[in-house]
Amino acid sequence: MKKYSFIITCLLVSFLSGCDTLDIRNLSDYDADAVWNDETLATAYVTNLYAHNTAAGEALFSNWNQSLDQNSEQVTGMPFYANVITISGSNYKRWNYSSIRLINEGIYYLEQSSLPDITRKSLMAQMLFMRAYVYFEMVVYHGGIPYIRTPQDKNTDDLYVKRNSTAECFDFLIQDLDDAINGGLPDKIAPSSPDYGRIDRVFAKAFKAKVLLYKASPQFNPVHPYNNAYWNEVYTVAKEAYEFAKAHGSDLTPKYEDIFLKEKGAEVLFAVINEYPNKTGAWDWYLRPQSLSTGTIYRGPTWDMVKAFLMADGKKFNDPDGKYYVSSEEEFMQCFWKNREPRFYSSVLCSGQELPVAGRPEGYRQYTALGLTEDDADGYGVNPNSGGATTTKNDVMSGFYVRKALDLSLTPDITAQYSVDCIKMRFAELMLIYAEAANETGHSDVTTEMLKEIRRRAGVEAGDGNYGLPAAPTREQLRRFILDERNIEFCFEGHRFWDLRRTRNLEVLYGLQKFGLESIAIDRNNGGRDMPINEAKEKAKRYELTPDDFRYVKQIVPYTPAAEKTFVVDDKFYFFPLQQVVLDENPNLEQNNNWGGTFNPALE
Repeated sequence: MKKYSFIITCLLVSFLSGCDTLDIRNLSDYDADAVWNDETLATAYVTNLYAHNTAAGEALFSNWNQSLDQNSEQVTGMPFYANVITISGSNYKRWNYSSIRLINEGIYYLEQSSLPDITRKSLMAQMLFMRAYVYFEMVVYHGGIPYIRTPQDKNTDDLYVKRNSTAECFDFLIQDLDDAINGGLPDKIAPSSPDYGRIDRVFAKAFKAKVLLYKASPQFNPVHPYNNAYWNEVYTVAKEAYEFAKAHGSDLTPKYEDIFLKEKGAEVLFAVINEYPNKTGAWDWYLRPQSLSTGTIYRGPTWDMVKAFLMADGKKFNDPDGKYYVSSEEEFMQCFWKNREPRFYSSVLCSGQELPVAGRPEGYRQYTALGLTEDDADGYGVNPNSGGATTTKNDVMSGFYVRKALDLSLTPDITAQYSVDCIKMRFAELMLIYAEAANETGHSDVTTEMLKEIRRRAGVEAGDGNYGLPAAPTREQLRRFILDERNIEFCFEGHRFWDLRRTRNLEVLYGLQKFGLESIAIDRNNGGRDMPINEAKEKAKRYELTPDDFRYVKQIVPYTPAAEKTFVVDDKFYFFPLQQVVLDENPNLEQNNNWGGTFNPALE
């Protein structure tokens, strides 16, 4: 991707801003023959599609987003409250026919172009994949949608198309992906290639497995969630994708903390490429402690997410069979940082932990206790003995910070230069898709091996060789282990809400309230009494206070009295409604039956 410049932007200005009703052509403002018979211009057109802004205001392949998991229990944020999702509103709607129109135009003209066959097939395959990628998101949101595969002419075509059934949409998705896989995609694009960042067969095969996982899922099969015929197809395709990826060098990154920061590793199946100053992400800018960034913090890990991480032996903290068993949440609050699996320390930063960040002295520790931090910028809580320190961040902070993927080589003044690649799919996800399909098709040995490999890489203690898993887990137990493993492995990467929805486990979010932990310095040599604030400040300046030197108090997030504090999640959320404006524009479109209409978005 870094090789290509957007050299046809001027040619596409009117094209990108044309009519947005489904897939209507607007060909009057550029010379199609000039673009599609010129290798450089045609390649630039497809390159533009990778970063094309969709109708939802995002790029086709979106970049870093600190808010992705606010719709789950992982990070702070309150997206679901009464009437936040309605038929008239725009929340949780996907109707991205602007991108579909551009893709279909490209496919139409490539079929007639005089480009060299190898170039034409490569560009065609990339756009076929993109079409499936865009449509898949819409199907996941709404069920079946109009699956337009040819460019429509506003003067001659019937624009009032009906929705394809959900089954038809999945068939078309797989057809587009198969055509891409069997067309002109390379097997695997090497990290050293100037084409790195484009779609290859390894990614396309893995994504096909993901599409089929959704097709077989409880979301689309509520009556027969785990006993439907689709699971065999998922298993076959996931197994093939896994073996194909392995044969072409894909594997788990040896150390979990290196997945993002050591770019272009074997675990990356597809990534959005960032390179300062041409393209950057806002990860550090929004997630670092305030004193270590020029940005403004908006999210922090919740207490629920902190509890979700395993102990070092692969057990939950309250599992009586665990080596590090803690009997109650109240007790665990005072020792949560001890004996945790390594992914916890790589993903979450708590008060008193060391943080080797550029621009700070060796041994620097980050504090979140009110009254101890630099200009109180990082302080969280309501401690009345904080020496007059206050904060306006109790509605977004939690006493924890995201550490995952932070580029600590950036000094605080240049966090806006964050240019770590944003991984959209990695090998661990393909492994867990394979594991999930294997579990539902009688291959539990494959499931347990995939889980053990991921835990082994994470640094979980082997114990009896099962890395915290039971010796002979049941099918139902393995389902829960997979869902829990995904929660940890992909924390803050935007998977959790969609996993709960896909598996029809949204009840996890019913009535959810989010909490943080306020830290208050104590004197362990004086019976654990609260330490005078001035003494605590002096110790903090010398980085002498460790997580052991605090007591912890649970606080609700958001804290403001008038703020919404409880998730309002409905069973209707398993399929979101079409927006009313879309229905008004096309009377042949039916609303989903779970939102008062007649269209069945499920497969049964």
